[in-house]
Amino acid sequence: MALHKGPEKHEQRTVSVNPFYGEANPVGGMTEAPPTHRLPDAPLAPSTAYQLVHDELMLDGNSRLNLATFVTTWMEPQAGVLMAECRDKNMIDKDEYPRTAELERRCVAMLADLWNAPDPAAAVGCSTTGSSEACMLAGMALKRRWAQRNADRYPGARPNLVMGVNVQVCWEKFCNFWEVEARLVPMEGDRFHLDPQAAAELCDENTIGVVGILGSTFDGSYEPIADLCAALDALQERTGLDVPVHVDGASGGMVAPFLDPDLVWDFRLPRVASINTSGHKYGLVYPGVGWALWRDKDALPEELVFRVNYLGGDMPTFALNFSRPGAQVVAQYYTFLRLGREGYRAVQQSTREVATSLAGRIAELGDFRLLTRGDQLPVFAFTTAPEVTSYDVFDVSRRLRESGWLVPAYTFPANREDLSVLRVVCRNGFSHDLADLFLADLTRLLPELRRQPHPLTRDKEAATGFHH
Repeated sequence: MALHKGPEKHEQRTVSVNPFYGEANPVGGMTEAPPTHRLPDAPLAPSTAYQLVHDELMLDGNSRLNLATFVTTWMEPQAGVLMAECRDKNMIDKDEYPRTAELERRCVAMLADLWNAPDPAAAVGCSTTGSSEACMLAGMALKRRWAQRNADRYPGARPNLVMGVNVQVCWEKFCNFWEVEARLVPMEGDRFHLDPQAAAELCDENTIGVVGILGSTFDGSYEPIADLCAALDALQERTGLDVPVHVDGASGGMVAPFLDPDLVWDFRLPRVASINTSGHKYGLVYPGVGWALWRDKDALPEELVFRVNYLGGDMPTFALNFSRPGAQVVAQYYTFLRLGREGYRAVQQSTREVATSLAGRIAELGDFRLLTRGDQLPVFAFTTAPEVTSYDVFDVSRRLRESGWLVPAYTFPANREDLSVLRVVCRNGFSHDLADLFLADLTRLLPELRRQPHPLTRDKEAATGFHH
């Protein structure tokens, strides 16, 4: 979550209260205003408190027009009702809420089957607050397995984790928090993600694993997981090093099984030890829920699983969080039941068609060059054409925001920092009609942008709220 600082000096300002919102009372009348940065002395009427908060939130962007986020912004009303019925249930209290726990277990089993676990009954997994927590858990399991195999050298030896420079920031956090060296495969030329052979060459006896990304956040492309495993197989034949793979399927884990069933990336590859996904991305559930699964019990060291009995019963738990609501897990189970394989296929196919169609029409404008076309993840990245000198992607992002569209503009990481792009994430609810409106607004901006003497967005950080 974001890290916030308090005001540099204590603010005395109060929240403005419309007299219509207040309720007559003998102390403050109808307009007593609460402070902004300290607790008010007295309570407010619920209707007044609601209206004050409601009005503050009107200044937020429209989530349906947010083409930066991968997170689900629309669910059916029935899912919302179920979530409201379950938000007071503590997911960790499996003795008190056994049916919620059972729905979590069923979701794990469904994902194990979807991801082709050799024996779905032997796979182990859990829900998380999102893919970031799931990646932390997977990384912890990789590190502990490595430590067990190298007990004679650890903790003297420093473990490392190999991954592409395009990984999501949660992997950088993992390496920082758990004191693991991050070995990053750089981008080169038009390759914007991990190269299997380069990854294998970075591995040594201290490598805890290699992370493959099924759907890069930078451009929506799949990393070649099967080729990565083949390169590590060859490494083992040459050196004896047996390096496991974790697949970060935060987005692609809920796209590829339905749209690319012949793509081999999951537990069909013996070297894949664990997989994560975000239920709140292309799993089609409101935030925040994620999933972490391991091939079998051997892939998840038992010593990482804690057992508590002070909530009643004997509850094994493997998570960074303890208390959290059961609503999102229930919503995930609802969505699995509601859609099934055919329903997910239809939703994801529609989203991909919107992405590829919109990407193609943006390319036809002539001002832009596509890096990806939305034919893997329904996500595509594009930049300005070489002959465009009057504006850049940061200008486009800034001007689109004036029409309510949130489209991130950002630079690529090391070795391709010269490349700045815009990225469009197509999600369920972003229809062909909305894509038409987006294209119309983009097209309408171009004549003005072309007349600029030079790019105008000097402060690139201020141009977009997007960060990896």
